[in-house]
Amino acid sequence: MSSTPTDPLQFLIQRSQNYKSHHLLQHFPARSSAVLVCIYQEHGKDGKDLRVILTKRSSTLSSHPGEVALPGGKRDEEDADDIATALREAREEIGLDPSLVTIISVLQPFVNKKGMSVVPVIGFLHDKNAFNQLPNPAEVEDIFDVPLEMFLKDKNRRAEEREHGEERYLLHYFDYYVEDKERNFVIWALTAGILIRVASIVYQRSPEFQELKPSFWKQPN
Repeated sequence: MSSTPTDPLQFLIQRSQNYKSHHLLQHFPARSSAVLVCIYQEHGKDGKDLRVILTKRSSTLSSHPGEVALPGGKRDEEDADDIATALREAREEIGLDPSLVTIISVLQPFVNKKGMSVVPVIGFLHDKNAFNQLPNPAEVEDIFDVPLEMFLKDKNRRAEEREHGEERYLLHYFDYYVEDKERNFVIWALTAGILIRVASIVYQRSPEFQELKPSFWKQPN
């Protein structure tokens, strides 16, 4: 059964209190990036759902073209910390005004196969209607949102076994059909892993399925 917080900001803050936030990086590793996990509350016929904003990357990009991703990217020397990186990238990619977002927590970095550190920054969007979506066509093909709790459920999920050296792990794929866009989006790999982690913290429960995370992500079990 879905949680329906009356005050979603306080709900998120309380749920994050028991989780030790990652120390904000001011002196970044050489290969560092940050993504914004931007959550808002939707009032619908099924109650009050927490939803997260995602993008579909441009098919012309040299890295991960056409894939679903969280707004974010590599740090700039001018960025003060991980929060600054995530908010700047979200403004550049989708036109999200940082003043609309309250930062809740900064999670432990994920590390991809190439050794890039990806820091998830959790933020709360107070007014979805105030967010004037302006996708940067050079980087973003589409903007959409999904229920956060979806990443704890086995429905619409499939998994693929992979190997890294002698280690076996699972990549999770979540299919989500957006009716007003009449298209299906697939959230997978690192983006899915980050959202499983965030959903587990927010809803304070484990997913319905076995995660079997790759050890190179360097994430707690």
